[in-house]
Amino acid sequence: MPLGRLVIVGTGLIGGSLARAVRAAGVASRVVGVETEERRRETALKLGVVDEAHAELGPALPGAEVVLFCTPVEQIAAQVLAAARLAKPGTLLTDVGSTKAAIVEAVERELPAGALFVGGHPLAGSEKTGPEFADARLFEDRLVLLTPTPRTPEAALDAARRFWRSLGARVQCLPPDDHDRALALTSHLPHLVASALAGILPAELLSLTASGFRDVTRLAAGATELWTGILSQNRPAVLAALDLLEAHLSAFRQALETRDESALRHLLEQGREKRSRLS
Repeated sequence: MPLGRLVIVGTGLIGGSLARAVRAAGVASRVVGVETEERRRETALKLGVVDEAHAELGPALPGAEVVLFCTPVEQIAAQVLAAARLAKPGTLLTDVGSTKAAIVEAVERELPAGALFVGGHPLAGSEKTGPEFADARLFEDRLVLLTPTPRTPEAALDAARRFWRSLGARVQCLPPDDHDRALALTSHLPHLVASALAGILPAELLSLTASGFRDVTRLAAGATELWTGILSQNRPAVLAALDLLEAHLSAFRQALETRDESALRHLLEQGREKRSRLS
């Protein structure tokens, strides 16, 4: 039996795609968006991404069975806590933030007794932003990480699993700290590297770039404010990932400086072999 009212806070690419996926799969009878940015709110309504849209959380919550937070990571904890005080008992509260430890810790510190919250993060997205790019199939066969702690109600974890699986996603659980260490290497560091590569290119060489440079730097086109928040909130894990990268780059430098083609070949082969194992 489908859910009744489902609320999505933040109607950008991920929130909009969630709304479209929920509607396409018949998961909820009414999809409600909460969006402070007027243009996005109007676009989401005009394109039929949501059934109704509000500028504030309060008017959207009455009767909600699930509330998904798809806003910048530095805003999520406060929004979850606000919703927990307003939503009816048994409402599932979960998020899609790219960082987890800081969010989960802040929420659990003040979460009212009986509220159902579990952190989440779908490993899906694009450098594009806005509801106009929403894709109903974005989460099909994609991995969603849920980050329960010993304080997570079993009912919250079960409801979150069912929700994501209803959209065709695969679900895996990780502790929040493990999530952040993993994503620092698989998502946050790649974005930082792409931005650095794009940033050092002299303007006069832009016309000489081909598909290789554009592929490697695609992530640099992501929203600056969004990524400032992600990198800042996951600072310890990103710094540790940078240490690993710097050590590896030093090995490349050493091989080049000493004309050690065997070492250079080994480093390149190591990267090629790891890349070939990506599904």
